[in-house]
Amino acid sequence: MNNYLAKSNPQETIIEHTDKLLENFEILKQIYPDLEIDWDILYLCCLYHDLGKMNIKFQDKLEKRKRHKDEIPHAVLSLAFLDTKKLKENYSKEQIKILAHSIAYHHDREFNFTKEELKEEIEYMKEEFENFEYDKLEKSELKKISAKYFNMKNINEEEMDLFIEYIKIKGLLNRIDYAASSGIEVEKTNDFLINNLNKNLLEKFRNYDKTADWNDLQKYMIDNRDKNIIITAQTGMGKTEAGLLWIGDTKGFFTLPLKTAINAMYKRIIENIVLENYENRVGLLHSDIKREYINVTEVNEIDFDEYYDKTKQLSLPLTICTIDQLFGFVYRYRGFESKLATLSYSKIVIDEVQMYSADLLAYLVIGIWYINKIGGKFAILTATLPSFFVDLLENEGIEFEQATFTNNKIRHSLKNIEDSINSKFIKEKYKENKVLVICNTVKEAQNLYMELSSDENIKSYINLFHSGFIKKDRSVKEMEILEFGATEDINKISRNKGIWITTQVVEASLDIDFDILITELSDLNGLFQRMGRCYRSRDWTYQGYNCFVFNGGEKTTNGIGNIIDKEIFNLSKESLREIDGEISELEKINLINKIYSTEMLKDTEYYKNILDAIHYIKLIETNEKSKREVDKLFRNIESKDIIPQVVYENNKEIIQTNIDILQKKYEKNMNNYDRKKLKKEKILAKLAIDDFKVPVRLNLIHREKLETIKITDYNYLEILDCYYDKNIGIKHDKDKVVKDKDKQEEDNFF
Repeated sequence: MNNYLAKSNPQETIIEHTDKLLENFEILKQIYPDLEIDWDILYLCCLYHDLGKMNIKFQDKLEKRKRHKDEIPHAVLSLAFLDTKKLKENYSKEQIKILAHSIAYHHDREFNFTKEELKEEIEYMKEEFENFEYDKLEKSELKKISAKYFNMKNINEEEMDLFIEYIKIKGLLNRIDYAASSGIEVEKTNDFLINNLNKNLLEKFRNYDKTADWNDLQKYMIDNRDKNIIITAQTGMGKTEAGLLWIGDTKGFFTLPLKTAINAMYKRIIENIVLENYENRVGLLHSDIKREYINVTEVNEIDFDEYYDKTKQLSLPLTICTIDQLFGFVYRYRGFESKLATLSYSKIVIDEVQMYSADLLAYLVIGIWYINKIGGKFAILTATLPSFFVDLLENEGIEFEQATFTNNKIRHSLKNIEDSINSKFIKEKYKENKVLVICNTVKEAQNLYMELSSDENIKSYINLFHSGFIKKDRSVKEMEILEFGATEDINKISRNKGIWITTQVVEASLDIDFDILITELSDLNGLFQRMGRCYRSRDWTYQGYNCFVFNGGEKTTNGIGNIIDKEIFNLSKESLREIDGEISELEKINLINKIYSTEMLKDTEYYKNILDAIHYIKLIETNEKSKREVDKLFRNIESKDIIPQVVYENNKEIIQTNIDILQKKYEKNMNNYDRKKLKKEKILAKLAIDDFKVPVRLNLIHREKLETIKITDYNYLEILDCYYDKNIGIKHDKDKVVKDKDKQEEDNFF
């Protein structure tokens, strides 16, 4: 058996690989001894899962690089090594079925062989091994569980319990197997978070105030660590700390809606809370993780590959992430079990649920149901909570504790304006202070920026930030607005002055504080989130207003009906007409409860879309979709990343240099050092090219203006003939942007 390989690069025998699995099995069992799982069956899965690699065709593939078209997946052949007669003496029919199917499906493979081909392959293996028994485990038998237990249409409670047990066994087998193949530990122990929070936050507070303690919200989360929690708490009450205190010394995931906010939280945790050994403790997980990890590993001399693998394989105790990185399992895509099995012994914090679209809210409802069913815990922490969402969770039979935390501070005084947002009003409110302008659309933000930039007196104080910048320029914008709007000590006057014109990219979770907010009305949820970027922790003690809301007057505001639901907009618009002046946090919560109730929204398209999405997810066939397809659905991908023509022309040499690197081949005899070196070069090259890309909605792309450049067989660059400038971003109809080229230079808008 020592002569049979499990993998070729680097070479590893089946025995060596299996030993690594058993080591990781013991690590998992030691860290989570109370996990409700059949440890015996999981152990047998680890022991038998790869024995099917002991066949000529698989070994030819590894040793001679020779592929056999009729090769049967090794996972299926591994079943032939199970002594089912012996197993029946100690295990039930259901346990054996879970064992067999966990092994058979531990890789995402198509079963396109015939019953006769399987029997023929078994006969070959019989000739090679003594005491080899084939116990009628045929292809048709393997399909039974997928038909019966993966289909959620008419599943009963007993079948669901079996399905959940299968998910845990198969999912943890995958986790253990992937960790063994990557040479990492399947789990790292969380024995640090509570101590770090107390030592690096609370004790530092007590250096300034000996009576400092966790606030009521944070104490509530500590006292209810063993429960599912839904919390509504106003901005500035320390929801991040509350979520971390609830996670405590267990495995945890902290989800936020925006990558900018996720990056900021990750940075804050590794710089202020988990100060040591963070590469084994805290991970960052979103679609642009490599960019962040390249920077942090370079500075701190951390092994990029190892840190990346530990994060992607969910091995770290604490992970800050987007919901698409976790909740894709609701589609039960091929290979979904590893994530859901991990969540069976994890705590998940979901921040700012009101930011999610109808389809993502549906995913959350179903995802939370699964997490609750499989044994995990969830906590929803949000500044504004749509009450219909709570009803949807209750309808699914999910139990949780619910609480609201506000204080008596008045932070906002609101003026409702029956008009469209305009640059004249913004100029009037700029008194060498910090003014935040939030528009519903990129186009409107650009229009206001151009109008305000024409005034020489304030031109140098105008900034624009939205989603229509290439990554390189957007990163600069993100850093600048975070530095400009950094929260000050309470009542301390900021030295910064200027106007930032933005879109909803600043709506939630960004730790920024402005003196004045001028915004278009989107909906009530969005408005109160936007108000959280103004007087974030300060008391409002003045006459007049610090928040000005333009509701469009007799018209609607920009983006209504496309980005924002029209019916919810109208309800929000009507409710705000009663407000003029100071508004407390409790008043905000009461308004949200009124507008976003099931009764109020039950006949809206928005609510119907959520119910339809929930219904669709429940009925979808398991394994019907691939993970890539689900990722697209979750990110609601109706756009593609392109390079604007002018950006491409100005950076052609840099782009081509990096294309050349991406086209380099890995040599067969390349040693591990050179292979890792080239891999890193390729990552840096891809990131360098990505720096010049910007997402563009598909319906705005004219095919005749799109040029395609091939990098590899599976990788292309797309260049779009459109207007772009680093100050204003992308514009899709360049003829409407500047009709006279000379005027562009004269006005110097861009």
